[in-house]
Parts: sequence; C-alpha cells; structure tokens
Amino acid sequence: MQVLANKHEKNQNFYEFDQTLHQLLQQKLSPSFYRYADEQLTAFGALCAGPIDARAKVTDREGEPRLRRYNAYGDEVSEVIVNEGYKQTVAETYATGIVGYVHKDIPELGHKGNYVYSFAQGYLLSQTEPGFYCPVTLTMATAYLLEHYASEELKQKFMPHICATGDTELFEGATFLTERQGGSDVGANVVEARLDQGEWRLYGEKYFASNAGMCGVAMVLARQTTNSKQGSKGLTLFAVPWRNDDGELNHITIRRLKDKLGVKAVPSGEVEFNGAKAYVVGDPSKGIYYMLEALNLSRICNAAASVGIMKRALDEAVHYTNGRIAFGQTVAEFPMVQHSLGALHAKWHASLVALFDLVSRYDEIIGGNASEDEQQIVRLLIALVKKETAEWAIEFTHEAIELHGGNGYIEDFVLPRLLRDAQVLTVWEGTANILAHELIRLVQKNAHITLLHELQQTSHPYLQQLASVVEQRFAVFVTLDPAMQTLEAKPLMQQLARLYEAVVAVKHAESAGEREQMLAEIYIEEQFDQKPFGEVPLAVKGFKLLNSGY
Repeated sequence: MQVLANKHEKNQNFYEFDQTLHQLLQQKLSPSFYRYADEQLTAFGALCAGPIDARAKVTDREGEPRLRRYNAYGDEVSEVIVNEGYKQTVAETYATGIVGYVHKDIPELGHKGNYVYSFAQGYLLSQTEPGFYCPVTLTMATAYLLEHYASEELKQKFMPHICATGDTELFEGATFLTERQGGSDVGANVVEARLDQGEWRLYGEKYFASNAGMCGVAMVLARQTTNSKQGSKGLTLFAVPWRNDDGELNHITIRRLKDKLGVKAVPSGEVEFNGAKAYVVGDPSKGIYYMLEALNLSRICNAAASVGIMKRALDEAVHYTNGRIAFGQTVAEFPMVQHSLGALHAKWHASLVALFDLVSRYDEIIGGNASEDEQQIVRLLIALVKKETAEWAIEFTHEAIELHGGNGYIEDFVLPRLLRDAQVLTVWEGTANILAHELIRLVQKNAHITLLHELQQTSHPYLQQLASVVEQRFAVFVTLDPAMQTLEAKPLMQQLARLYEAVVAVKHAESAGEREQMLAEIYIEEQFDQKPFGEVPLAVKGFKLLNSGY
C-alpha cells in the first residue's frame, strides 16, 4: 500500500463544510440570528478542529485530571488538578455562550439565544472533545434548574457565574444523583440534609459525581431528616456551592477519582459531604421531578455528543479512504467501501436532522409554546433519539476503524479515543434498559399515539406503510403484561426511532436538494433493508454525488 496526496484535505473547520448543519440553522434561526451564528460557529469550528483537538489528545493520553487530597500541612483540600490546555479549552468554550446565551442576552443581537444555537456548538465541540462536553452539559442542567425552580435570591447568587461568558468568574455546574447503594434506583438514596441553626447541611456520599472539584456549584438530591416520605418522593433538590463565600472548601471531600475507560477530560469522583452548606431549590417535595426535567435536557446533550462523534468518525473515514492507495486505486473507489461510507453518511445526516427537529421542539416547550401532547411527544423523542444515537456512535467508530485497517487501532489516530468516549454515551443519562422503562411510562400516557399520527402524515408511501405497521405493534404492546413489555420495549424503540429519523429526513429533503433526497433514500434502503438482492445499493450509485460535495 501507499499514500497519495489526499484530494480531501484534512478538515480544518468542523462547521464550515457541514452542509446539513448550515441548512438546519438557516431553517430554524431568524436571518439576523443565523448571520451571527454563522460567523461565531465558523470561528468555533476552526477552534474545535485545531487547538481544542490538539489539547484533547494531550488530556486523553497524558494530562487527565489528578486529585490532590492534602496540602503540605496535612489539611484536606480535595483539589482537582487539570492541565493548562484543558483550562484554556474551558475558558474559550464558555466564552462562546454555549451555556450563558441560553439564559441571557447576546450583546450583538440584544436578545437571548436558544437551544438550537447551543446544541450546534455542542455538536461541534463533541467532534473533538466529548469528554469536556460532559461538564458543559452539567452546567447547562444546573442553569436550567436554577432558572426554572430556584428563588430569586439563589438565582442572583449563582446564575451570573453559571452563565459567565468571560465577564465574571465562571462556576461550572454538576448534578450529583448516583449513590453506591442506589445507582439507577434513585429512590434508594440516603444522603441526608439536616437543619442546623437555620441552615441546611448535607451528610453522606455520592458515588459517581462528574465534574467533582471543577464545579462551582452542584445540584444534589438529598433526603431531609424532617421528611418521613420514603423513595424518590422524599428527595429534595439542593444547590451546594463547592466553596464557601470565604473561599474555603464547603466541608466536601473527594475520596478518589474514577479511572475510566474514556472521557478522560471530565473528573468523576466519589464525593463525601461532611456538613456541606446547602440551599433548597424550589418545592422541597419535588426534588426528583426537578432533576428528571434536567435529565431530559442532559439526554439531548448526550445525543448531540453522539452525533458529533458520528460525524468525526465519518470525516476521518472519508479522508483516509480517499487518500489511501491499494491495488492501484484509492480505497474509496472500491464498491464495498463506497457502500459503507454512503450508508454512514445517510445515517449521520438523518440523525443530525432528527436531533435538531427535537431541539426545535424542546425550544418551543421552554418558551411555553407547546401543548401537553407536544410535551409528551418531546419526552418520548428524547428517549428514542438518545438511545439510537448513542448506539450508533459506537457503530460509527467501529466502522471507521475497520476502514482504516491497522492504522485505525493506533493511538496516533483519533479513532481509538472516539471509540472509548462513545462507549459511555450508552450509559450516561440512562442505559437502554432505563430508557425502555421510560417508553413504557410514556405509552401509558398515549404519547406514542400522537407521535405516530404525526409520522403517518409523511409524503413517502413506504414510510406511510411502515408507520401503520409500527402502530399495529404498539396496539399489541399495550395489551402485554408488564414483564413482556420490558422484553419488547427496546426493539420497538429502535423501530420507532428509525421511522422518525426517516420521516424527518424525507421532510428535510423536500425543501433541500438532490443530495438530501439521495441521503433520505439511502437511509430508507439501508435501515429498513429495502435493497433487492443482486442490485447495486443506492449508497454506491449516489457515492460520487455524496463524495464530491462532502
């Protein structure tokens, strides 16, 4: 084998040549907002493809966070030390308003941003540093909880710092749920909140606390000693500053940092509260409700990270196969490779279109412009999209490694890191089993009926037929006993998720062009096994069009 000069230059800007993202933002933002976003995302896309990517490699291989538990005098300091490049990435990323401009005005526009713009930034960031997008996600969730449920006093205390864009000291956020004995069973949590001279103090341990030591304030579920309710309904949400107003550690200890497979950038630790000062957020009886609402936002972030990894893996595969010579031609000229690349391209495209359809719907809910039916649809779509994209992020990196051959397994290339980082996305914010239970809960509220009715309005005959088949399966599903529902839920989620992606991809193509129509048809052929045996796949027939405009 030999290497040719690649006609596909290595991508130096993750935003500039992303045709699908440009189309989506033009559709979903006002003209003035789009002009602003286009300029800012062009700069951020270059930053992500260049300096942030270089720093991410250092953090992954040799610069991951370290815990310094004690100072020279033996005092407990629980200090998390991160490398200088990571600090620079933190400063540059939050300065873009990835969190802040969801909640405060963009100076150049004179109005707030929205989640469409924020998730465009997160999608670009995740192509290079999905590990750091975890702290960004936690900060987004913290800002959401404070803005929607906290008192004005708490908002004034924390929100300027949580939403900092370089104008004041930044407080990153965190959400601490998991305890050793509970895991996904949050109702088993035992961290206590005791009232001491008019102030709440927390005692106990959170076993998997991401962004430990880096956050300025953590949102923590705890059980008030004065509350006799058991289970999840007995949990109250607290805002817990990492340090007191005098700068001293707020009676918090980090026992250790987790040695994780991937996402090395984010420090995840075991945190003990030893009388940490805490502030009640909202109604003390609704802590679990508040946190579940923030969890839905985090699940969308998870999907954005997954689609970002999908895009980066696809970019790497396209670049490599167009430049590698084997048996007298580029690897990308072989039909089998064209088939793989075309199918991946169509899946990524449909996933991105679906993600931003979901985010637009979520913005409507946040703006108070959605009906109860629409809110239930969004909750269902969040579960579907999170599960589907997380699983495909792993598949994309696996396929890209194979297309690289042996080089794909070498740490000099980005793919091993992407694979390690992708693996956690099926676990974070709820495994497939947890999401399957979410489907069952939402089916009991008939959310699937409204969504299926909407999907049946597609102009594509095959998808209309498929929607009817899925509807029939749901009609049977609701008659099953609870145990059997848990067995059928995940395959049913997959069918509904892919139907949704296909419908929105077809709708997007109606107002786009030949490329988008081809991608939609490739998606349908590949995901629903519609290619007649012995015929050339659409992914191969359309490869020249896709490859030239990539």
